[in-house]
Amino acid sequence: MPRSTDAVLGRLLAGIERELPRAVALRRRLHAEPELAHAEQQTAASVAAELPVECRTIAGTGLAARVDPTAGREAEPISLGRAAPVAVRAELDGLPLRERTGAQFAATGEVMHACGHDVHMAALVALTRAAHALGDALPAPLLALFQPSEEAYPSGAQQLAEGELAELAPAAVVPAHVHPELAWGAVALDAGTVNASCDAFAIVVEGEPSHGAYPHRGRDPILALAQIVLALHAQVSRLIDPLSAASLTVAVLEGGSAENVIPERASARGALRAHRPQDRLALRQMVGELSAAIAAAHGCRASVELTPGEPALENDPGIVTRARELLADAGLTPAPEWRSCGSDDFAFFGALAPLAMAFVGLDGADGFTARPLHHPELLPPDEAVGAVARVQAVLYLAAARSAAGSTGAR
Repeated sequence: MPRSTDAVLGRLLAGIERELPRAVALRRRLHAEPELAHAEQQTAASVAAELPVECRTIAGTGLAARVDPTAGREAEPISLGRAAPVAVRAELDGLPLRERTGAQFAATGEVMHACGHDVHMAALVALTRAAHALGDALPAPLLALFQPSEEAYPSGAQQLAEGELAELAPAAVVPAHVHPELAWGAVALDAGTVNASCDAFAIVVEGEPSHGAYPHRGRDPILALAQIVLALHAQVSRLIDPLSAASLTVAVLEGGSAENVIPERASARGALRAHRPQDRLALRQMVGELSAAIAAAHGCRASVELTPGEPALENDPGIVTRARELLADAGLTPAPEWRSCGSDDFAFFGALAPLAMAFVGLDGADGFTARPLHHPELLPPDEAVGAVARVQAVLYLAAARSAAGSTGAR
């Protein structure tokens, strides 16, 4: 007989509340000692020390900890052939930024948790401990997934999706992510595409060097590249349906060494983002064709290297519907529809199981200074740990019910 979703959520929330002082202390330790992608050894050790069950190392520095409905007994080590778990994901890595928050527990080096990963990890530890205490009341196994390298390539999520997570066979994968542009107490949770795909590109234009006083004796790669950059941005608006989300950013330009020398080469790096797969392919093709044509018109040669990144993130309608029904029970409200051209390697997990990512608002929280994600002054308040943990609990239960093909007793 299905257990009441309301009753299980209430008990999970009560357990999370008991765990919050410990989780907040962990968040502060994690924030003070961030580590870059694929180097999160101490971060993983700090998380593992707080988990109530044995965990397995995955993707180098990542962790997976499974909590089964065990009537309060110690969960068995992770193995294959048991009930499919619902995986809840948090990210381990920080960003290459020098922190400027002024917090007592601020990082002092050249790495910072400027995207809320410290909050996500501490929240997932609180949820895991609360779920373990719940014992056989759990509707499905919980797989706490602490993923390395969300902020850099090679992607930790892609590594897991193509390897160890496939072996663990989750029924669904869900995360909650803080967002400073959403209101405090609100949660953005919408079905369909909520984040864009992202591909990186590098353009190299080769010309003929010359003295700046005699430009006609050379072929100027900087002029050609400047025209390419302008044309790329203009072409997006003529290639993609204006009702579809897509963007192109050229963020790095390099070339030349002196103001009176036309150099031999110039280069640019940027990113392509799109919600629709067909737009993603069209943008990739456009960069190569347009760069080659414009370079040739300037007597130069262009080469393009494309680094495929994460696909667009598609939220599962079944999980979203069930989760939105539970938000009020967790003291949260649905935000207005929220979709963006942001991207997250979490989308790679869509090859394995249904997904649903929720965005947890920070704007208006006591003591929070509004700053964008990846800003050196971004500092979510300690209270965000509890908010994220409550949303993780909602997503876990919604995914469990969706996987079982039932809305549960309500």
